[in-house]
Amino acid sequence: MESNKIFAALLLAGIIAMLSGFTAKKMVTIHMPEEPSYVIEVAETTDAAGGEVAEEIDILSMIAVGDVAKGEKLSKACAACHSFEKGGPNRVGPNLWDIVNAKHAHLSDFPYSEVFVGMKDKTWTYENISDFLAKPKQYAPGTKMSYIGMKKPEDRANIIAWLRTLSDSPAALPEAKAAPAEGATDAPAAAE
Repeated sequence: MESNKIFAALLLAGIIAMLSGFTAKKMVTIHMPEEPSYVIEVAETTDAAGGEVAEEIDILSMIAVGDVAKGEKLSKACAACHSFEKGGPNRVGPNLWDIVNAKHAHLSDFPYSEVFVGMKDKTWTYENISDFLAKPKQYAPGTKMSYIGMKKPEDRANIIAWLRTLSDSPAALPEAKAAPAEGATDAPAAAE
């Protein structure tokens, strides 16, 4: 007899819950707006063909004013695989002393990935280092480096500014790109 009372109470509770839900749906009507209440503007990340569009970043200007101390702090994550001191040992990755303006695969005592051996005549410019730090696997498909990349351009600029100081004669700081004068065009002036 007691179990019948429990079953009846559960059945009644279920019926009340269903009727409450049904009644609530009938009493409250939801009108979805035709346009969003507010618009969040997002920069285009794909082109018409569906490929990713690279964001225009003036990394050279950012490096010119980069924070060396922040760059050194960021390099702590790199220290697990790289050494930075002059004459330092190669680890899982090569020693990065004097890397700015060095050739790719320039250390004879480090077993570089085939992709870097194929780029041995290419120079590690500020832009190349930034591109590599942003997406190593995209810059050098087949690289052994497992680092996923550094998204923030400010962080890349800071670490590159710090890497620049790791040299007996640091590479010259890049010059910021000058904005075109108002009314100036790229078209050559007509001869008179």
